[in-house]
Amino acid sequence: MSENTTPSQEESVNPTEEKELTADEKQMAMFCHLSAFAGLIIPFGTIIGPLIIWLMKKDQSEYIDYHGKEVLNFQITMAIAFVISFLLMFILIGFFLLAGLAIFELIVIIIGGIKANDGVRYQYPFSIRFIK
Repeated sequence: MSENTTPSQEESVNPTEEKELTADEKQMAMFCHLSAFAGLIIPFGTIIGPLIIWLMKKDQSEYIDYHGKEVLNFQITMAIAFVISFLLMFILIGFFLLAGLAIFELIVIIIGGIKANDGVRYQYPFSIRFIK
């Protein structure tokens, strides 16, 4: 602390600075993202997996709460996009959209998991904010 500043002045210099994230917080945030792959095993698992982890851990960490909301918003957005693609299958364009959406979802889920484990607040592209 410098001689010319008071403790309250020095603390207000970086009001957005967060506390150091623990390894457990990073890991649980990563699991929020990767749990969306539960949809490969059970119906609606892309939403149920992240929802369970988020509901269990959201009160323990603001970081996990943020990532849980991001994953849920993205998975709900993707579910809507898949329904629209399914409906568009009747005019054949839906087949291409469905394949593109599946590849896109796979890639951004993996990127989100890696970023969350690195301590970065990842925001999914093209995600509608249902949960704020």
